[in-house]
Amino acid sequence: MLSSVVHSQNSPPSLPLQWPSPWPTRAQHASRPAIGALTPLLPVGSGSPLATSAPRCPRTWFLSRGFCRVLLPASFPLWHLSHRSLLNSPVFLLLLLPQILAGQWERGGHGRASDWSSHTGAGQDVGRSCILVSIAGKNVMLDCGMHMGFSDDRRFPDFSYITRSGRLTDFLDCVIISHFHLDHCGALPYFSEMVGYDGPIYMTQPTQAICPILLEDYRKIAVDKKGEANFFTSQMIKDCMKKVVAVHLHQTVQVDDELEIKAYYAGHVLGAAMFQIKVGSESVVYTGDYNMTPDRHLGAAWIDKCRPSLLITESTYATTIRDSKRCRERDFLKKVHETVERGGKVLIPVFALGRAQELCILLETFWERMDLKAPIYFSTGLTEKANHYYKLFIPWTNQKIRKTFVQRNMFEFKHIKAFDRAFADSPGPMVVFATPGMLHAGQSLQIFRKWAGNEKNMVIMPGYCVQGTVGHKILSGQRKLEMEGRQVLEVKMQVEYMSFSAHADAKGIMQLVGQAEPENVLLVHGEAKKMEFLKQKIEQEFRVNCYMPANGETVTLPTSPSIPVGISLGLLKREMAQGLLPDAKKPRLLHGTLIMKDSNFRLVSSEQALKELGLAEHQLRFTCRVHLHDTRKEQEMAMRVYNHLKSVLKDHCVQHLPDGSVTVESILVQAAAHSEDPGTKVLLVSWTYQVRAGLVGSPYHPGQAGQGDRPTALLACGCRTRS
Repeated sequence: MLSSVVHSQNSPPSLPLQWPSPWPTRAQHASRPAIGALTPLLPVGSGSPLATSAPRCPRTWFLSRGFCRVLLPASFPLWHLSHRSLLNSPVFLLLLLPQILAGQWERGGHGRASDWSSHTGAGQDVGRSCILVSIAGKNVMLDCGMHMGFSDDRRFPDFSYITRSGRLTDFLDCVIISHFHLDHCGALPYFSEMVGYDGPIYMTQPTQAICPILLEDYRKIAVDKKGEANFFTSQMIKDCMKKVVAVHLHQTVQVDDELEIKAYYAGHVLGAAMFQIKVGSESVVYTGDYNMTPDRHLGAAWIDKCRPSLLITESTYATTIRDSKRCRERDFLKKVHETVERGGKVLIPVFALGRAQELCILLETFWERMDLKAPIYFSTGLTEKANHYYKLFIPWTNQKIRKTFVQRNMFEFKHIKAFDRAFADSPGPMVVFATPGMLHAGQSLQIFRKWAGNEKNMVIMPGYCVQGTVGHKILSGQRKLEMEGRQVLEVKMQVEYMSFSAHADAKGIMQLVGQAEPENVLLVHGEAKKMEFLKQKIEQEFRVNCYMPANGETVTLPTSPSIPVGISLGLLKREMAQGLLPDAKKPRLLHGTLIMKDSNFRLVSSEQALKELGLAEHQLRFTCRVHLHDTRKEQEMAMRVYNHLKSVLKDHCVQHLPDGSVTVESILVQAAAHSEDPGTKVLLVSWTYQVRAGLVGSPYHPGQAGQGDRPTALLACGCRTRS
């Protein structure tokens, strides 16, 4: 595999990163110069400075206030030949969008990243996931979520980072949604219908089915109950979902001629997927949220050894290694049972699909075994939705559910009934599953406010809560909460955190990194201190660079991209015959002409290249005169030169010919007396070089239409390769 490469005649220009970085539109992408017009022609020999190994090409990562940009080289897009050296391959660009600032923009100067005043986003933060990756001019948005800790415009990402003018459709090739949780899809209708995006949106079929239901539920809470403005409507949700393209697991979807995506099973929730984005030989894997441990209704996340250039992984539980699942379930059942036995009420905030089904199955089994009479309730419609979607998408569940679903529906519960609001004021013990899971709104928050003042009661938080939510506040130890209308709620009920989260823990994240074998890792969707610990573990164990970019930070990532080149058998035999047997552990320098045709590279002999191109070969001889003051005869002078060259050029073929000349491979050295001064000797150093000049037949202009099957570009180079 070639590890070093091709040099063009033009020196690579500098690539300053300006803010705001103008994303190449599709029109600009389509107007790239024709490959044929990009033909440099360079003679290269063993002594040429071009026949050296290539310098490392930098990858630049730029983060701007939460919308972080990560730049990686793409796999050698040929249209860049006229602009830069092939060593300066183009870049991926990744952004983690921040929230929209409430009020005025606080920007000064030329809008440098450091001038922004707000620093929240998916970089070292959880919530509002929205990442933009650009590979060789292909721009892909990964997730489009909202932040559950805000109730104003800050809940949405700031899409002006993509472009401040023009249609977003011109700057994005597609949008990918990993799963239906609102912190990953909640801003989608706002983005497509209010900001303006008409391009394709890719997600799995379960996500496509469930996403609009959760969006509508949240819209009702935000608009109909709280009266919030600047929010999307029901019709906008429907119009947004019309742009969705469903993706099957392990299906390679060709977005266009160069860009392709592929979905992998992520566990986490029904329909959750990890996505591989690929252009040429370079790729990025985005995990979204995933779980490496199977549970009672979903399987474990899985990905093959795809060896991406970059793995973007969540790090919600970057420092947590969970105890055994059986211990957690036993502790959960014990806490619930003890509270019910003393006459208390148990509130379990959950999201509509996912942990709700997991814990309902667990309690149903326990109630049946213990013959308990205390009622268990669930939010209205929760079980109906679960039954419908789990039956509809049964292939996405685990093996046990798939086997038993026909004989027995695991989600038809005997002890769990639908909840009515009036039940919250009923005396006696009960258990209630209520949505949403972070106590930031809805029925779970209403019940919490009613039960919080009784120390007999208990709230069990089974999942992660983002900063700013009531769930996060009580888990942080706050017992006096300022609610709406500046009312202070004193929390006397017991608060328990029992992780039934479907996120990967530290062990699971390390397992996925080992499974995918990426070249680089980037941590998102986590807290800074925890991410720092995991970053060090990944770098130590896998010997790869790991990044956890903060907002406004720039990171440069060096890389040595490889370009596959076919080598003609004749050239390989000739080069191998000229030297010693190759060392498999060391690169070997080959000399030839690199031909690019139909996006493929071949290294051939100069004779073959000239024949294919119809070029004539000319030979030029160059002579350099070196004057030396030496009274000895010419023959003695030549012998002195021979002995000196023999001693300093031990690895080269130095010969003393019968006529007194000295040769060093193709270089000829002759000694002669000066015509005017016998005491001065002249060394004539001569060498030849083959020059490709002139044409056979009609005039030929590289890249011009009508050239038939001629190669569209010719570059001469020295390539290092392993034999």
